[in-house]
Amino acid sequence: MSETLTAPSRAPLGRRIKRFMADRPLVPLIILLVALVVILQIMRPGIVNERWIANTVKFAIPLAILAGCQTLTMLTGGIDLSVSTVATMSAFVMASLAGHYGAPAAIVIALIPPLLIGLLNGVGAGIFRVHPLIMTLGTGLIGAGCLQVYQRSVIATGTKIPDFLTWLGTGLTYGFPNALLLFIPIAALIIFTLSRTGFGRLLYAVGDNEKATRLSGVLYGQVIIALYMASSLLAGVAGLLYVGLIKAPSSLSLAEPLLLPSVAAAVVGGTSIFGGRGGYTGTIVGALILTVLTTLLTILQMPEGARRILFGLIILLVTAAYLRIVEDR
Repeated sequence: MSETLTAPSRAPLGRRIKRFMADRPLVPLIILLVALVVILQIMRPGIVNERWIANTVKFAIPLAILAGCQTLTMLTGGIDLSVSTVATMSAFVMASLAGHYGAPAAIVIALIPPLLIGLLNGVGAGIFRVHPLIMTLGTGLIGAGCLQVYQRSVIATGTKIPDFLTWLGTGLTYGFPNALLLFIPIAALIIFTLSRTGFGRLLYAVGDNEKATRLSGVLYGQVIIALYMASSLLAGVAGLLYVGLIKAPSSLSLAEPLLLPSVAAAVVGGTSIFGGRGGYTGTIVGALILTVLTTLLTILQMPEGARRILFGLIILLVTAAYLRIVEDR
């Protein structure tokens, strides 16, 4: 009696594509980025050159740092809606003190409010179990109110952006943005933390199964406090860099336009808003995609309101696509 061996049937093409995208999320992101650049070049011939690339990277870096805050918090199933307020607060406090105390002291003092807000976020979300969405929204509103009160008390003293931050935010060296000197170490630290340290593994574990991590002896409250303090510190650094790029120290809404794009960049980069999945490399590509997309929308003369609608749709569509991929696997 002979047995007939049959070759296993191949999965449908659509399912194989979904599996490929799930296993190699950077590939479709890079394809999308290249496609947007090609479309931009077709619509405005000659726009894609060394100067344009440098400017795109300069504007993408502050967004990528804020999106890093969202990536870290989303890995635990949370979100940080206070990052734009924290960035604005750090920038304004630094600018208001730089003329009196010098740039180094002003920068150190400007990073204290972000740490305090991060501590408050961590205690609220990690100890008192307030949902991160509500907690960070509340602290963001409190921070914005405190900033308005602070502005009235220093309105007569004026503001100043240190030359170093202007050089870092806007300068180029051999065609490369000087901001890379700050961003590359930050990006390397985030990637190393997530992939090579116990703290990074804890973030994934908490987002994947919080109850299991608690039962295994993980001090959940301490992890969340450290997480949100790190997120706020990163946001403060992003604010200092962004004010050197924009040169608008007196604006109390300096980084507010970056809040929704920072969430969108993390989601587009493959970080799940449900926790336990994602990484910072994809977030960086996501920030570049949104920066190029913003340039494209500017050429199309699309108003700010339409851009916000587009970013909201991006979050919804990418989240829906992620759920389909997870369910399929």
